[in-house]
Amino acid sequence: MATGTIRYWAAAKAAAKTAEEPYSAHTLAEALDAVRERHPGELTRVLQRCSFLVNDEPVGKRAHDAVLLTEGGTVEVLPPFAGG
Repeated sequence: MATGTIRYWAAAKAAAKTAEEPYSAHTLAEALDAVRERHPGELTRVLQRCSFLVNDEPVGKRAHDAVLLTEGGTVEVLPPFAGG
């Protein structure tokens, strides 16, 4: 089990009511399941539209249960941004 930090941006930050919180999980899927349990409601809806960076690498279309988390790593939760 790895521990690290989840960072929320924009609408995800507003819905989570925090800028960051710790994770303790093996995969991105496990970390996001824990987030949904801690923050039911709006954040769960926002996460459906988000993209993710794990240790500065885009997750893209990879299955979240295939994305391994590392000790001391970071998960960035990025909702769609307006503008260009």
